[in-house]
Amino acid sequence: MDTWDKLNALHLDALREIGNIGAGNAATSLASLLGNRVQMTVPRAGVLPLKDMVSLVGHEEEPVACVEFTVAGPAPSKIFFLLNETSAYLLVDLLLGRPVGTTNAIDDMGASVLTEVSNILAGSFLNAFSDFCHLNLIPSVPAFAFDMLGAVLSSAFLEGGYFSDRALVIETKFYGEAITINGHFFLVPEDRALGIILQSLGLQLD
Repeated sequence: MDTWDKLNALHLDALREIGNIGAGNAATSLASLLGNRVQMTVPRAGVLPLKDMVSLVGHEEEPVACVEFTVAGPAPSKIFFLLNETSAYLLVDLLLGRPVGTTNAIDDMGASVLTEVSNILAGSFLNAFSDFCHLNLIPSVPAFAFDMLGAVLSSAFLEGGYFSDRALVIETKFYGEAITINGHFFLVPEDRALGIILQSLGLQLD
């Protein structure tokens, strides 16, 4: 039986709580970057298979910005942060001080800005996750891509076949005055790492 299939309601609640805390930490970092108050909601959080992740974020041919970390330590995992196209353009405008609506394609400057902000947001998520679980998790240098959603997710999950085809997905909405930024955090632990994460929270898989 797949480790994910052993999760019960208590396990899922604990994983969602990790997601909420991580997303809240990311919202604080985003507010600091923008110099404005940023609030955060998590409309949905749960375990989903790859095929359902695509439909949650958008459609396969929709462009997305994605940063990926490989996480070393006692619970080896991957963490992804995805921004839809509209949110990616909005962030570029906000961080470069441009009028909203200026950016309609990702050039080298835009890619650099998105790499940096996604790196900070995903790093903030990972730090909160690591602190909450009392695990020393060490992120790799992030990899950034701006590509079609289907291609981004497929390559991410197929690279290194020891990762599951399921993930903890935290849908996050950051919002401030007249702006809304839609992002998704994906936590993809190795099979054995899922049990270690739960054990760190005082929970056991049957």
